Amino acid sequence: MCWSATADLVAGTAIVVIGAACVARARRARDLTLAALPLLLGTHQIVESVVWRSGGGTGPATIAWAVIALPLLALWVPAGVLCAAPARARTRLAVPLAAGVLTAAFLSYSLLTRPVTAEIRGHTLGYVLDLPHSALLVTGYLLATAGSLLLSADRWLRALGVLVAVGAAVCAALWRLEFISTWCAFAAVCSVVLFGWVRRGPPEASAAGRSISTS
Repeated sequence: MCWSATADLVAGTAIVVIGAACVARARRARDLTLAALPLLLGTHQIVESVVWRSGGGTGPATIAWAVIALPLLALWVPAGVLCAAPARARTRLAVPLAAGVLTAAFLSYSLLTRPVTAEIRGHTLGYVLDLPHSALLVTGYLLATAGSLLLSADRWLRALGVLVAVGAAVCAALWRLEFISTWCAFAAVCSVVLFGWVRRGPPEASAAGRSISTS
């Protein structure tokens, strides 16, 4: 979320550009899912600019926003981390992936059976979806997203996990106060971190390069 339609559109476009650079620089096919995450985040912001301009409500843009924010991200992030991870880390990463699958399935069912509404509240957009067991769903969502990053064997991805956990708390607090939405800035920072991860290349490749140079 951003604080206006224009801010969402500008931020979303910039994040999509970062995402395209991430995908172009990815060195392994199994890194592509995670490298493409900024493309999804940028698209999310652009979709929300449409929600702003339509005055909120329950239209297609609101539904698209909810699908990306809820079930898709809950599944995309842990799947991407698992694909990119070395073999030694994949067993523990199966836990957040399982949490993501279950959370995404429940959220998908909720979106199919319950209406979601966007409401403009000053400089924020509020999304209303009556979810049962919301505390359990939030726990599963955070385990799938921040948890998978924190359990990664890669220091860049662990740093991103810390950023996701802290940023989510800050964004949620500001949104509840209906002061200003900062999700777009948070998404941009996460995308830059992912670009650094992609640019650095696989850890095993870097280690191999150091071994060759010292031999």
